Amino acid sequence: MRPEQRTPFARYRHSLWLLTQRDLRVRYSTSALGYFWSILDPLVMAGIYWFVFTQVFERTVGNDPYIVFLLSALLPWMWFNGAIADCTRAFLREAKLIRSTRIPRTIWVNRLVLSKGIEFLASVPVLVIFAVAYGAPVTMGVFLFPLAIILQTVLTAGVGLLVAPLVVFFRDLERAIKLVLRFLFYASPIIYATSDLPSQLHFWAAFNPLSGLFSLYRAAFFPEQLDWFVVGVSILMSFLFLALGLVVFARTERAVLKEI
Repeated sequence: MRPEQRTPFARYRHSLWLLTQRDLRVRYSTSALGYFWSILDPLVMAGIYWFVFTQVFERTVGNDPYIVFLLSALLPWMWFNGAIADCTRAFLREAKLIRSTRIPRTIWVNRLVLSKGIEFLASVPVLVIFAVAYGAPVTMGVFLFPLAIILQTVLTAGVGLLVAPLVVFFRDLERAIKLVLRFLFYASPIIYATSDLPSQLHFWAAFNPLSGLFSLYRAAFFPEQLDWFVVGVSILMSFLFLALGLVVFARTERAVLKEI
């Protein structure tokens, strides 16, 4: 089928895939290790926290094997963190190309979400290897993995669509978002579980949509980590962020094009 005969959705999907491939190709074309760089950062971080909380201090949070517990939240965190950090420069980095093309501008955010999502999927075998090596049993919760991926795509796209245009008008927001992401790392159940929090904080932790996401991911190995209340709130929050992101993006798109 010729490009002019495709439906708008098919053209959008085709353009999105081409831009995502370009991102991945550019990112790894000059790298000797390529794919391994996408997993090295979370592995190093997981190794540090594993050493601190198992070899230095007596650990009172999380589940055993702790390295699997860490990676099952740390890998999706790297997807979210990397995509949102890149979204702060989504329009500024590609300004000339964005002004000269007529494809929907949401694609410049969604390509970042997709490319980081592909890197996440490429890192999942590492989680499986550690689970096998440390004897973490795979439970029926593994079938919730697709739900977690879909939900994270919705959340990340929503936050990205909200952040990308605002940074164009408020350049200091890029640095502020980096600080927020750093805070969010410790405010999210990555090195600990939601169930480890005091009862008065457990309710409020549910309003961090990442809490429900990590609960779904961890259910593959730790079924007791599955908290449907937290997951339900995360679903509502994720779609709320998506709706808000779409509204803000639509209302600021013309002004963004003039500003860049």
